[in-house]
Amino acid sequence: MSRNLILRESQIMKVHYITGVAALFVVAVHILMRLVVPYGSSLEYDHVIFNYHNIFYAVLLEVILVLVSIHGFNGLRVILLELRQSTRWENSVTATIIAMIGLVIYGTRTIIIANGLGT
Repeated sequence: MSRNLILRESQIMKVHYITGVAALFVVAVHILMRLVVPYGSSLEYDHVIFNYHNIFYAVLLEVILVLVSIHGFNGLRVILLELRQSTRWENSVTATIIAMIGLVIYGTRTIIIANGLGT
């Protein structure tokens, strides 16, 4: 692997902090959008599907998915690295990146299907 592709831990933590702050912002926007509609009707199937057809809302959900996934799985990675230190353990912890990518792909698939683009 090229030395240019390997991020230092300080760079990874900067990404962690930036995704945390950005996630707070977009989740706040999401909550504010939910406050406009009465809670009971916001959970009805037709209303939920209507939201997915709103391109702004679908993009907002995708941004939330990506930011929270990166932030959460990086946090898990840091916790696991603090539990044990060995080269073998550190290499196996990189599986959290694969799990994060899998979650983002599955979540994106759900947003696309609910939006109607997948048909």
